[in-house]
Amino acid sequence: MRESWRWFGPDDPVSLDEIRQTGATDIVSALHTVPAGEVWTIKAIQDYKELIEATPEGIQSLNWTVVESIPVHEDIKLGKVGCEKYIHAWAQSMVNLAKCGVKTICYNFMPVIDWTRTDLKFQLPSGAYALKFDQKKFAAFDLHILERENAAQDYSEQELTDAKATFESMEQTERTQLTNNIIAGLPGKMTDSYNLESFREQLAQYQAIDSATLRANLLRFLEKVLPLAEEHGVKLAIHPDDPPRDMFGLPRIICTADDLNTLFELAPSPANGITLCVGTYGSRPDNDLPQMAKTFGPRIHFSHLRGVSRDPSEQRSFYEANHLDSDIDMVGVIRNLLLEEHKRRQAGETQNEIFIRPDHGHQMMGDIHKSNNPGYSGVGRLKGLAEIRGVIHALSASI
Repeated sequence: MRESWRWFGPDDPVSLDEIRQTGATDIVSALHTVPAGEVWTIKAIQDYKELIEATPEGIQSLNWTVVESIPVHEDIKLGKVGCEKYIHAWAQSMVNLAKCGVKTICYNFMPVIDWTRTDLKFQLPSGAYALKFDQKKFAAFDLHILERENAAQDYSEQELTDAKATFESMEQTERTQLTNNIIAGLPGKMTDSYNLESFREQLAQYQAIDSATLRANLLRFLEKVLPLAEEHGVKLAIHPDDPPRDMFGLPRIICTADDLNTLFELAPSPANGITLCVGTYGSRPDNDLPQMAKTFGPRIHFSHLRGVSRDPSEQRSFYEANHLDSDIDMVGVIRNLLLEEHKRRQAGETQNEIFIRPDHGHQMMGDIHKSNNPGYSGVGRLKGLAEIRGVIHALSASI
């Protein structure tokens, strides 16, 4: 497996020099300053690649090999007239990356919002902090802060009661923080930041978009992009919707194994693959992650190896757990990924390794008092990578 590390550019509190010390060899990054819908030029890509890969003599090199992500313009998801120009721009960015040697591209097709959490500093019994999604807080925001039209139809009577009680128990500062956590932008998300009014306006555009329509718009996008991906040797790796279920009345279409089967049935190109985000898929109890790693092995080009622990009384609520101590059989997942790599080598495939990275590490030790991107502190991810590395070494001896 190829150990990688997500880096958000020169302003990332975790520097490239510090990443080298983790033992990771590959960088996962993006041109975060380029707005959605604009082309990533070859010069911009080369300059960024040089920034990452320029290495003093005697120092371990790093390679920019995975993009996360080229943002998909909202007009593409909506299927608006004229969205072809944005599909073309996305495809040209992909081709330019390939020409510069970057050929694994993670992307997502989530409408309006990207990955979402209600708490960015949930304190664990150890004293470290984790990211958390609390369904009651989310419902309180949807119903009583956002006041989304017809939102009550999406909740049971008990959920409506719980959401009201949760909202009324919150101080104004807590309500503001919850709002910021959900719609003001998290590091690495590829959608815009919003205020409440602009967020409502964005949601309103999707009133006539159901899951079938959104899936058709994804396929329209892929029909244009996949032939070029095949031509240039690019592996596309779609990331699941996070959390993996409909939210705010928005459809989400990459949530389960069935969704992936449908995707590959409709778009069977070998360039059409997935990012196996173990924590995202694992936040649904009906997703069997070791089985998914086995079933979709040939389609897995990238994997986020993190775990979550779900609330036993409310399975839609979860927090980011230790990488090896969660509701997910991480050892089983890694074993099946290693077996997939073995199959690729046996078949003589040159691209036989899967890029992996630790994800959403805990804020802990000295990082508690440092400026950190939520989920992307240095020590917590280093701990996760070390745990994953140990499992890989132990299992590799018998495969």
